[in-house]
Amino acid sequence: MAKAPGAPGRPGIALSAVVIVVFVTFLDTTVVSVALGDIRSELSTDVTLLQWVVNSYTVVFAGLMLAGGSLGDRYGRKKVMIIGLVIFCVGSVVCAAASSVAMLIAGRAIMGLGAAASEPGTLSVLRHVFPDGRTRAKAIGVWAAVSGLALAAGPVLGGVLVHAYGWRSIFWFNLIVAGVALVAALWSVPESSDPSEAPVDWAGALLAATAFGTVIYAATVGPDWGYTSPSVLALFALGGLAFAGFIVVERRARAPMLDLHYVRLPAVRSALVVAFAVYFGIFSIFFFTALYLQVMQGYSGARTATVFAPMAAAIVVGSLAAGYWVARRGARVPMILGCVLGAGGILLTRYELAGELHDPTLSAAMAVAGFGFGIAVVPLTSAVMSGVPAQHSGMAAAVTNTMRQVGSAFGVAILGALVSAFLSADLKARMDEVGLPTTLQPDAIQAVERGRIPEGTNITPYLQYLSKVNEAIEAGKVAFHHGLDVALLVSACLILAAAAYTALDSARHRAAVT
Repeated sequence: MAKAPGAPGRPGIALSAVVIVVFVTFLDTTVVSVALGDIRSELSTDVTLLQWVVNSYTVVFAGLMLAGGSLGDRYGRKKVMIIGLVIFCVGSVVCAAASSVAMLIAGRAIMGLGAAASEPGTLSVLRHVFPDGRTRAKAIGVWAAVSGLALAAGPVLGGVLVHAYGWRSIFWFNLIVAGVALVAALWSVPESSDPSEAPVDWAGALLAATAFGTVIYAATVGPDWGYTSPSVLALFALGGLAFAGFIVVERRARAPMLDLHYVRLPAVRSALVVAFAVYFGIFSIFFFTALYLQVMQGYSGARTATVFAPMAAAIVVGSLAAGYWVARRGARVPMILGCVLGAGGILLTRYELAGELHDPTLSAAMAVAGFGFGIAVVPLTSAVMSGVPAQHSGMAAAVTNTMRQVGSAFGVAILGALVSAFLSADLKARMDEVGLPTTLQPDAIQAVERGRIPEGTNITPYLQYLSKVNEAIEAGKVAFHHGLDVALLVSACLILAAAAYTALDSARHRAAVT
């Protein structure tokens, strides 16, 4: 017998508390993007490790979210949320005090663990506080607006903090907001659970985390180790085997982390495809565009924040509008339209980055993408939450947000591999043209990627080629843009493919029903 949600007469206050939790967990997916240049400079790291400053959070977040949602359903959604917020605060302190990139990555992983426990409860609580579908769609619109605001405001807020107080201030800010969220959740969020006598599906949780983690790690290290190297191939194979094992276990488990029956529902299936594609594409802007502007174009954190601000506002407007639209008309049309607008905005951003940069028009192009993202997020979330029974609301919330985080992590890994590959290949070709010996090229490439000469490098052999090295380093801007150009195109195509899949799948389902 499920416990009734506590304090049902305070839905507005509960919604406010929930969105604070959403804000802080989603904020951390993008807030460090504008600090990467400063982190790279102070901790002397390269593009690959910078990706792990982002990915260590998203990989852990994605890999353990199914477990967080299912444990919340079983033991109490509020209780698991509170535990997660405490862990998140601990991770924020570790990051703020980090003296090395390894410590920073570890702290980000701890924060990801806390987010995986706390974030699924936000949607599942709404499922119980707002049982009516129309009211819930509007509440999800607010939830999506705040989550979108957090994602888009990450670069804006991060830029302001980095400019004023340095990159460590980002994590002290996270600690403060997470602390406020903790107090607000303790006071106002109702407790609910659906206890089960079946054993916890620990095998499913372990296999899911292994599958996501190994494949994303393999994609990230592939450019450095080589995608055909035995280590990378072994990681891909391990991830594939873990995913296959996860499917087998979930089909047989008495209380699976993910009931595959729900995934086969057309509305849920399409929504999960869109969730993956949209968040894959979002990070082509949030991570790589921000990195390009800072590292290759010399934008300050404050200037980057200014460029991203209209996009943040557009996501909020799109999400709120979509909440009312979904409440009245359903999820399919806004989900497809949101994808089309989001992909169009990415292509406009790609066009604006191709020539001389003009901040107003670049901001406008990114705002179109943000408006589309905002419209798409609400219907995909509503479709999953409405398609799964209330007693499994934690599972529904977890699988939705898992697909978002997997999409964002794969976006950073795969698009990062594209950008790094083009950067290295184009730089090597340029260095060959200017006559720099191949023995000197690796350190020169690292100098471009890190923004400084690697420690311990003997610069004497470079002196006679100094003018040529400077030419090659200047070519780094062109090389990075080449990779970014391809990354944006891939992102837009993937989102359009998801929109086409949703339209076709919906048409097939309607035809089968009639």
